[in-house]
Amino acid sequence: MGIVVGIDASRNRSGGAKAHLVGLLGAAEPAQFGISHVHIWSSRSLLQALPDPPWLTKHNPPPLDGSLLQEAWWQLTALPGEMRRLGCDILLSTDAGTIGRYQPSVVMSRDMLPYAPDEMRRYGLSKARLRTALLRHIQSSSMKRATAVIFLTEFASRAIQAVTGRLHNFEIIPHGVGEAFRQTRNGAHWPASGDGEVRCLYVSNADLYKHQWMVVRAISDLRQRGHNVSLTLAGGGGGEAKRLLDEELARSDPGRRFVREVGAVAHEKVPALLVEADLFVFASSCENMPNTLLEGMASGLPVACSDRGPMPEVLQDGGQYFDPENPATIAAAIERIIVDADLRERIARRAKERSELYSWQRCARETWSFLRANAPAASGQMALNRDASEARHAP
Repeated sequence: MGIVVGIDASRNRSGGAKAHLVGLLGAAEPAQFGISHVHIWSSRSLLQALPDPPWLTKHNPPPLDGSLLQEAWWQLTALPGEMRRLGCDILLSTDAGTIGRYQPSVVMSRDMLPYAPDEMRRYGLSKARLRTALLRHIQSSSMKRATAVIFLTEFASRAIQAVTGRLHNFEIIPHGVGEAFRQTRNGAHWPASGDGEVRCLYVSNADLYKHQWMVVRAISDLRQRGHNVSLTLAGGGGGEAKRLLDEELARSDPGRRFVREVGAVAHEKVPALLVEADLFVFASSCENMPNTLLEGMASGLPVACSDRGPMPEVLQDGGQYFDPENPATIAAAIERIIVDADLRERIARRAKERSELYSWQRCARETWSFLRANAPAASGQMALNRDASEARHAP
């Protein structure tokens, strides 16, 4: 009898969380790692999007389609009994915001904003900031309580452990990129003539750390310098960030001659936007794992990228960097890509090469292996695993 794994995906609602579960459940056979069955709990809509391999059983208790309070109460009171009833050996919580106390458990850290005080200050004394501070407390407690923790990047591991204190059993397992993003660009090419339009794409919901209005200002500056450049903004959003964006659009492009907003876009439709683009822009200053950056890299586009957070860790020498709060540096990075064909081709090729390191096969393989190593069935090895983990991550 192999190991039985339970997955609490009750808090996973975003496109990135959905993509992670699809990749994890579809890219590798858990039986290769001594795992005989997997039970997953989540909302009905998320479960419907997941594959149906024979070793997976999906569960949709009513509270997981209810309120946040109902969901949290289910985690605390009902999930432990379900795990025991089904004979689960270990629980994977795919979001560290769990209040559950089942052991043994592995929790995954997905959020960066609660651990970025400079970013949190952007929100002033607001409900959003108070909610984020509460989330930091909940997540830190769950990571310290867990048997083991999965981080997505080295940057996130260092920044979060600066708050939680050193965690003695953790692994860094980055997400992958779907094959749809590794497409050939379907005949798209850099504008052949010197005055051809250069189409930039930025995919992200509007938020205060995403800086869409700064990108609009940079594009406007480039046009004033004679570059025929346009920008597509894909993603919803609201609040103060959307107000700042709308104000900048009213100043820089009141007739919407060069900026196009397409609103929220389903994850599976993003590849079509990438095919239409010539240059990918990523201007976030706060990320745990920059999934949309990875997707831009995999598409083969040249990338102009924020120099904050884990972005240099992921992109390395595959792009041109800028300060996301300084439109002049954003414009300069994009301009270098426009005017220098050799640079443009080199960074696009390098970004695509870097993206190959981030596969769902790798993510699934490393995740199943880590779960096996921390399950009681592998208890004879757990002390050795913990010592090896501490040695790997020693300062």
